[in-house]
Amino acid sequence: MYRQKHQQRMTLTALAVLVVPLAAACGSEKAGAGSGTAQAENPVTGIRWTIDDVTVDGTTHRAPDGAHLTLDDDGGAEGGYGCNQFKGRVAFEGDRIRLGDRDTTLRACDAQVMDLESTLADTLGDGALRTDVHGDRLTLTTGSGDTVRLSRTEDTPLYGTEWTVTTPALDGRAHLTFDKEEGTVSGRLGCNHVNADATVRDGHITLGVPSLTRMMCEDSLMDGEKALTKLFNGTADYRIEGRTLTLTSENGTSVRAVAER
Repeated sequence: MYRQKHQQRMTLTALAVLVVPLAAACGSEKAGAGSGTAQAENPVTGIRWTIDDVTVDGTTHRAPDGAHLTLDDDGGAEGGYGCNQFKGRVAFEGDRIRLGDRDTTLRACDAQVMDLESTLADTLGDGALRTDVHGDRLTLTTGSGDTVRLSRTEDTPLYGTEWTVTTPALDGRAHLTFDKEEGTVSGRLGCNHVNADATVRDGHITLGVPSLTRMMCEDSLMDGEKALTKLFNGTADYRIEGRTLTLTSENGTSVRAVAER
């Protein structure tokens, strides 16, 4: 859930911790006056933008996987920094936008991602941002010349894509690929390879009993693999947003994976 403004206490979801640098960067900010509508000739609203990179003081940083931004004509803004999600308001000031009142989730990810999130959150909240749209590309520029570059998101197809699981303990070694013709899913759960039946219907995926190899790896990898196996032999909701796939099983297991660039 999102942090509510002026609350004295915060209820954190499972695995969530308070990360002071991110919370400071992502706290509520007051939007500037003069809200209007996006320019029709170069629309920025109604589009899910993938955040590609952020440049601060001349140094460019690739944005974390899953970072995105969507603005609407009614002044709503939502997105993600890569680990945490946010909702807020946007004011349109001619060819500039100003993001404010951002309420942000408080999940913790690895230190590198959190550092990038903080940089990205600071830049997006740095006053009025000049918008420059060229085709499927959007550049947001701060008054000091720092930039956030974005591209129009096209949802990655479920089938035929190698989805890499983002769980830090698995160190990018877990991946899944769905085959429509065969009605199967195959891949690696971190240590062992897996195959199972997979039936996709109406936003749900029913996964069969997994067939696994029997290799042994380090404990952390085996623990991560054990958690992934809870997706199988049951039905999971699935959602694709750009390059990000989220699977949520009936037993509460939630797994996020990304398609490689």
